[in-house]
Amino acid sequence: MSVDKDTVRRIARLARIAVPETRLEPLAAELNGIFQWVEMLGEVDVEGVPAMTSVVAQKLKWRMDEVTDGGKADDLMINAPEGEDHFFIVPKVVE
Repeated sequence: MSVDKDTVRRIARLARIAVPETRLEPLAAELNGIFQWVEMLGEVDVEGVPAMTSVVAQKLKWRMDEVTDGGKADDLMINAPEGEDHFFIVPKVVE
């Protein structure tokens, strides 16, 4: 993939970034260098390499999913301007 000045100008406009005309050509060269590097990564043989999410093997700690605090619906509704059956009543904002 090759990037030219027009493509950089279009990307900058879509990203709403003000790029001076003098910087378009250098940015195109930088982006082309980045794309060449990414294409080089595609040449690396990764056959047999397991996918990983971290460089350090980790096992997350699990806990039982249990309710430890509840049954306080009446206490919560004390501060509500309006409520009904333990639900907050709010004004309609979308018609």
